Amino acid sequence: MDAWLVVTVILGFSMAWAIGANDAANSMSTAVGAKAITPRQAVLIAGILEFTGAYFFGKSVTETIRKGILDPTRITDPNVLVYGSIAALLAATIWLLIATKFGLPVSTTHSIIGGIVGYGIVYAGLSVVNWGKMTQVVLSWILSPIIGAIMAYLVFKALTKSIFEKEDPVRSARLWSPFWIGLAFVVIGTMFYIKVLHGKELKMGILMYGIPLGIIVFAITYVLIKLRFPSSDPFIGVEAIFKKVQVITSGYVALAHGANDVANAIGPVAAVYAVATMGLPGMKVPVPHWILALGGLGIAVGVATYGYRVMETVGKKITELTNTRGFTIDFSAATVVLAASWLGLPISTTHTVVGAVIGIGLARGVKAINTDIVRDIVISWFVTVPVAGLISAAIFKVLMLVG
Repeated sequence: MDAWLVVTVILGFSMAWAIGANDAANSMSTAVGAKAITPRQAVLIAGILEFTGAYFFGKSVTETIRKGILDPTRITDPNVLVYGSIAALLAATIWLLIATKFGLPVSTTHSIIGGIVGYGIVYAGLSVVNWGKMTQVVLSWILSPIIGAIMAYLVFKALTKSIFEKEDPVRSARLWSPFWIGLAFVVIGTMFYIKVLHGKELKMGILMYGIPLGIIVFAITYVLIKLRFPSSDPFIGVEAIFKKVQVITSGYVALAHGANDVANAIGPVAAVYAVATMGLPGMKVPVPHWILALGGLGIAVGVATYGYRVMETVGKKITELTNTRGFTIDFSAATVVLAASWLGLPISTTHTVVGAVIGIGLARGVKAINTDIVRDIVISWFVTVPVAGLISAAIFKVLMLVG
C-alpha cells in the first residue's frame, strides 16, 4: 500500500474519532441533560447508531473537495491533492481536539472546509476559492442558531400552552402528546428519506415515510398514554410521556449524523485512495466499504472515549433541560434542517441544535441561560474556518517542501 495512503488512512480515522468526540456527541447531549438516559447509555447508543449510519447509509461516492469550495480544474497535480488532503485532515483534527478539550461544540464540516481552503490558497491563491460557497458557510454561522432558537422557542411555548398551562396537565398531555410526538415523527420519517437514504424528492419523503410513520407513532402513543400514566402527579406524568420518545429522537439524530458527516473524514481519504489506485485526482470518487467502516468505527470510538465533554456542555451547561425541553430541541432542530434542505439554505446541524437549546432557555427568560458558555461557543464558531485554514496552510507548505 502507498505510504501516503497509509498516513491518510490513519489521519482519516483520527478525524473520524474527533468527529465522534465533538460533533456526534451533540446527538445524545439533550437526552443526557434531561436524564432520559445515562452518559454510559448515551455513549453505547450513539456509538452503534453513528457506525450504522456511516457504514450502511454513508455515501458510496463522495466529494474529494467538500461542498465545491475549491475550483477542481485548478488542482490537477495528484501530489497537491494528496498533500492537501493530509493537511486538511490533520488541521481539522487538531482544531476539533482543541475545541473538544474545552467542551465547545463546533461544526466538523466547517473544520474540514477551513482545512481545504487553507491548502488551496497556499497552492493557487485566493482565486481558487469559490467565494459564493464560502459566503453560504458564513451565512450558516448566523442563520442556523437564530432559526434553531426561534423554532425551539415557538414549539416550547405552544407545547407549554397546550399541556402545562391547562388545569389538568396530564389529561392535556394524553390529548396533545400523541399529536406532538406524531408530528415529530412525520419530520423524522421525511428526514430519514432525505438525509439517510439520500432521497431527492421532498414530496416522496413526506408521503412514503413521514406521514405513515407519524400516524403509526400517533396511534401507539395515544394507546400507551391511556394505559400507562394515571393522573397522580401531573408534571411527573407529562415528563414520563416524553422521556422514552426523546431517546428515539436523539437516536435518529445520531443515525443521520453518521450517514452524512462521515464524509468529512473519509472524503480526503477517498481522494488519496483514488490517486494511489488510479493515479488521477477527481472531484468525486467511489468509496470502498472498508473506508466507510473506518470512518464509522472512528466516530463510534470518539463518542465512547471523549464525547462526554461536549455532551456536558450542550446538555447541562447552557440551560437546564427536562424531557419535554429535550424533545422540543430534537424536534425543532430536525424540522429546521429539513426545511433548510428543501429551501436550499445553508444550515449547520451543530449550530442549529445549540441554537435550539438557547431558544429553550430564552423561553424561560434570559437568566435561565449561561451567557458565558454561549459567548465561548459563538467565538469558537467564528474562528473554526480561519484557525483550521491557517493550520492546514502551514502543514501543506511543509509537505510541499519536503515531499
